Amino acid sequence: MHKDWPRMADELSGALRDLRGGAPEVMKAFSGIAQAALKADALDTRTKELIALGIAVAIRCDGCVAFHAEAAVRQGASRAEVLETMGMAVYMGAGPSVMYAAQALEAFDQFTAQAR
Repeated sequence: MHKDWPRMADELSGALRDLRGGAPEVMKAFSGIAQAALKADALDTRTKELIALGIAVAIRCDGCVAFHAEAAVRQGASRAEVLETMGMAVYMGAGPSVMYAAQALEAFDQFTAQAR
């Protein structure tokens, strides 16, 4: 195991609570953006979480990988869908995305195991 992604998500959740307390208006606005972006419309929420996971890989954001891998599991994404998403992230982000794609797959697998 490269990283303990569920633990990372738990630890970041505490830091995010502190941020919400210290910058409530900004975080309320960010939460509103997130809710609007994730609302099912032409794309369902599972697809949107897969897109977010791919972007997290392409921009190399560990915390984003953790939260969106977990959300992909909650939305019922399959490992095959994650792998195809990682293919697109690698295509868009080149070599560094290869490294993050491997980590995102590891995160998805850990959250899947935890959900069982």
